[in-house]
Amino acid sequence: MKLRKGIAVTTTEYGGVLLDEKSGSYWQLNDTSVIVVETLATGRAPEAAVDRIVAEFDVERAEAESDVAELTRRLVEAKILRP
Repeated sequence: MKLRKGIAVTTTEYGGVLLDEKSGSYWQLNDTSVIVVETLATGRAPEAAVDRIVAEFDVERAEAESDVAELTRRLVEAKILRP
């Protein structure tokens, strides 16, 4: 997966912001969402994001897998991520 052209990601002290430079719309991202977006943007699989989240946060693997899958699905539907 890759970010569509014209999508910018910036980290902040509260997580991050994903900006669609073409439409001007943006998404606020929490810390775990930033991990997912950064991981997928570099071409790595969603499982790599799950691994990072489980290693960095007190969360069960099944919950991390579900959350990563849901965010990935929503980003693809919004045409922010390209499969």
